[in-house]
Amino acid sequence: MRNFQITIPDEALRPVIQEKIDNLNKPKGSLGRLETLAMQVCLIQQTLTPSLAHPCHLLLGGDHGIEREGVSVSPREVTWQQMINFTKGGGGVNMFCRQHGFHLRIVDVGVDYDLSYVPDILDHKIAWGTRNFLHEPAMSREEYERTLQVGIDLANECHDEGCKVLCLGEMGIANTSPSSVWMSLFCHIPLDECIGAGAGLNTAGISHKRDILHQALCNFNQLMPNPTAEDAIRYFGGFEMVAAIGAMLRAAELQMTILVDGFIMTSCALAACQLHPEAKAYMVFGHSGDESGHRRMLNALGAEPLLSLGFRLGEGTGALCAFPILDSAVRMMNEMNSFSNANITKYF
Repeated sequence: MRNFQITIPDEALRPVIQEKIDNLNKPKGSLGRLETLAMQVCLIQQTLTPSLAHPCHLLLGGDHGIEREGVSVSPREVTWQQMINFTKGGGGVNMFCRQHGFHLRIVDVGVDYDLSYVPDILDHKIAWGTRNFLHEPAMSREEYERTLQVGIDLANECHDEGCKVLCLGEMGIANTSPSSVWMSLFCHIPLDECIGAGAGLNTAGISHKRDILHQALCNFNQLMPNPTAEDAIRYFGGFEMVAAIGAMLRAAELQMTILVDGFIMTSCALAACQLHPEAKAYMVFGHSGDESGHRRMLNALGAEPLLSLGFRLGEGTGALCAFPILDSAVRMMNEMNSFSNANITKYF
């Protein structure tokens, strides 16, 4: 695995940042969460005048072998159909990227369909979907390394364009299944408490999904009695998910702010933090979704999401909707007067 050099942001500037925040012309602490967000971004960028220049969004697509076991209400062809739809501007992710000024990259990391003819989809296909982790690891070690590198390269491209805030989303039918297993393994929560309806399974469907994932986890434990975090990521993960992990870790290494979306992307953030706990300092959690267990996963990370809108669309839509709050925090630092500049008596 690539040796990421991720460091916790230098805390030496914290008192100076806090002094600036406290001297803005407002009652001390009166802008609440905006103040803590501003502190986080200022520390990440090591400046009193932070910027969210050239925000980028990575929409990563991949299919999952476990879908063959009927764990999702949606068939796998929806993955490639939606990927093409995104190129036409018709998805939720397109709408929010336009609204908030994000540069959208649509990336095929492992879709089970030939999308090479679609010019607006970046072709980084590792394979035509992962293998079925009920019976074998989803990807080989070599595929895992290549997939991480896809994410690293994408983060590098965004950074080279001047990006300071990276948002991530996914498109991959059945990807709540690996997310649930990662949650159970990394948070030490019983698997049943990590499994939800995904895109809309009924009670019988959820029961079947539980049976399949329990058997898969049992097989994994027999095959790998002392697994590392990397083993679990490779055995269950999707190509779009591992690419997201690579992008998150590289973005943290480059001192970029990372906007994390719902259940799937939070599970990727969880996995990334298993590999490099320092990466969490660069993450802003945008949304608490509707999938069972998401709030518990956030709690395990010590993360407080900005929004809770009942979303379960994926694509990064919850994180994109949270961006204006982050933007407000940065504008507070750069555009509000201080008491002295505004000629207002500081009364505390």
